[in-house]
Amino acid sequence: MKTMQRMAFIGIEIGGTKVQLGAGGADGALAARARFAVVRAHGAAGIRAQILEGLQVVCAGRRIGAIGVGFGGPVNWRTGVITCSHHVKGWHGFDLRGWLQRASGVPVVVENDANTAALAEACCGAGRGHDPVFYVTLGSGVGGGLVVGGALYHGAPPGETEIGHVRLDRRGTIVEQRCSGWAMDRRIRALSRRHPGSVLARLTRGLHGGEARQLAAALRARDAMAQALLAAWAGELALGLSHVVQLLHPAMIVLGGGLALVGAPLRAAVAQALPQFVMQALLPAPRIALAALGEDVVPVGALLLAAGAYADARRCS
Repeated sequence: MKTMQRMAFIGIEIGGTKVQLGAGGADGALAARARFAVVRAHGAAGIRAQILEGLQVVCAGRRIGAIGVGFGGPVNWRTGVITCSHHVKGWHGFDLRGWLQRASGVPVVVENDANTAALAEACCGAGRGHDPVFYVTLGSGVGGGLVVGGALYHGAPPGETEIGHVRLDRRGTIVEQRCSGWAMDRRIRALSRRHPGSVLARLTRGLHGGEARQLAAALRARDAMAQALLAAWAGELALGLSHVVQLLHPAMIVLGGGLALVGAPLRAAVAQALPQFVMQALLPAPRIALAALGEDVVPVGALLLAAGAYADARRCS
């Protein structure tokens, strides 16, 4: 334990818009940071160059035990090979773990970003003290992660807790098609055409993407269209989450990602809607909380992954 307290770990977030690196301890506390904006035209090779630059910054003067990575896309967490990226070209089939191990000389573990964020929120954020914890990230897509006993649950390969692909009806409509950022943008545009005088319509006039970012302001203004949209959105999300409750019985559900910045109105609406979809014997429904770690969530989770990889390597040595 004394060795782990002295040892530093590196947590890396690889996303579609930003790359973040942080150095810190096994408790997830960040002591040094580096951040880069992704230049998509430079592809995966450009991101790898940024990572090498960032490692020089955050590793300076530190003894590094292991590196954890939260990657913005599907990965094989057992091998550390990237399945694909939906945002940046050049990642398909790339052995990220092998590349980073050769570059750093320390153990490396790679997870998708939703799982990494789930671990952070469960152990260091809003879910601390609760078990199990289910995390849902509401962004351009919808992802999820389950933490049981302080560890990620994956299921049998190639399974993950893909809440975004849970079906909402027999026609094949999935949670992501109704609750993601791009879906909310589309719904706001459609509603704004029918209600051009609404606050939300005025706030989003001229936008061609990112309309959902104005929802919080419209709700603060008590805009009727925004309130109706929130109720519909929260109801569909609650329906999807009810399957999580019936099957996995989490003690807490944490809402994260960019859309969760709508804040308290979203949390309250989901908490109000969820019980109607949960069988009576399982009530009260799990507590709904907003993510607490902000933009640090993936780097913090990656630090925890790194600490676990270091401990595993010591046990096997």
